[in-house]
Amino acid sequence: MSRRIVWLSLTALVVVGLLLAGCAPKTVTVTVPVKETVEVPVQVTVPVTVHAPKGTITVLGVWGGDERVAFQDAVAPFSQQTGIGVAFEGTRDLAAVLTTRVEAGNPPDIAILPNPGQLYELAAAGHLVPLDSFMDVNQIVADYGQSWVDLGSYEGHLYGIFYKVAIKSLVWYNPKAFQEKGYQVPTTWDELVALSDRIVADGGTPWCIGLESGAASGWPGTDWIEDIMLRTAGPEVYDKWVNHEIPWTDPAVKRAWELFGQIARNEKYVWGGTTGVLSTNFGDSPRPLFDTPPGCYMHRQASFITGFFPQGLKAGEDYNFFPLPAIDPQWGVPALIAGDVIVMFNDTPEVRQFVQYLAGPEPQQIWASKGGFISANKKVSLDAYPDDLTRNMAKAIVEAKVARFDGSDLMPAAVGAGSFWTGVMDYVGGKDLDAVLQAIEGSAQDAYKK
Repeated sequence: MSRRIVWLSLTALVVVGLLLAGCAPKTVTVTVPVKETVEVPVQVTVPVTVHAPKGTITVLGVWGGDERVAFQDAVAPFSQQTGIGVAFEGTRDLAAVLTTRVEAGNPPDIAILPNPGQLYELAAAGHLVPLDSFMDVNQIVADYGQSWVDLGSYEGHLYGIFYKVAIKSLVWYNPKAFQEKGYQVPTTWDELVALSDRIVADGGTPWCIGLESGAASGWPGTDWIEDIMLRTAGPEVYDKWVNHEIPWTDPAVKRAWELFGQIARNEKYVWGGTTGVLSTNFGDSPRPLFDTPPGCYMHRQASFITGFFPQGLKAGEDYNFFPLPAIDPQWGVPALIAGDVIVMFNDTPEVRQFVQYLAGPEPQQIWASKGGFISANKKVSLDAYPDDLTRNMAKAIVEAKVARFDGSDLMPAAVGAGSFWTGVMDYVGGKDLDAVLQAIEGSAQDAYKK
């Protein structure tokens, strides 16, 4: 008789609350999925008691594991000071769960969305509470910057506060390899190209790029193009492009692709040539940075890529980053970002108080000190971050005059997660750029009508 092993996962509903002595308990039901090795997952219910004399705020988001624990620590002072409990429901299928609850008339008090796309849909449908109805937008602009307010706004009203953010506009390099060759960190695109040419002249390969990602192959190239668009066309044209207010055949879009091709389609610039670019998995692509001698010297990727670096490397010594440099000086060094945005469904004094707390520096500083967190709030002290690498990423975000969300994440899936991805693969593979852009434009005309 074989034995079956059962794992219990507490990701379905995790209650974040503070046990306040002498307070009347409030019971929150937790639904826990149970995965078995043989049978279809079943559900069990575990009662959890949260002592909250002033009620409990419900929060829906995708965080689990260390992120959930860090959020719990960050909101603990709020519960201590106010007596208001916080119940966090974690799910990996947030869009579906949230849609179901909103349609049933039972939304959470607050949701933490992984991008602003759903914020715009919910705001357009009238489901969200405008935060400017009780918060000082001028203060939010002062604390975060106008770009972050624009990202969290819909039709002139602020609906979202960005809480946990990440930056994508990073070029990773091996400081020891740079020092050995006497290479300097470039501060402009022309300097970046000149450095690439020098590395080639020295017998090396400047760049590692990997576009392979299974069914999602091509997505790393979209980040390149988005970053370049912000640096050549500026944020207003970038927004028009994302919203399909200009066609994919527009000269501004074409120029961004051409500058990407200047690097990605140059056989001398990329490790393994264009064949290597197309066939190398994105997570494996930075590894040649650390070969002896280096297989490449630079790799453009978001902050998460350090999780794919070989083990045993030390941040700041074995690897570091610099922001992708400016191209057109008038746009400076914009930040292409990703991030989790707080939205509000139920307008009560308790929820208002909690949103104002989350928007302030205290909870963000608590999480920042634990690592794995970057804030866009300028009031969060850079000294709160646990290492220089994270500190410098946070500095790049708060000092950026322009910040925009990953464009492909905001586009209709047929484009942003479809023809844009395949177009990158076709272009790097040698297909004519005009034909590539015409094909994406055709898909966009259909997708944006829906």
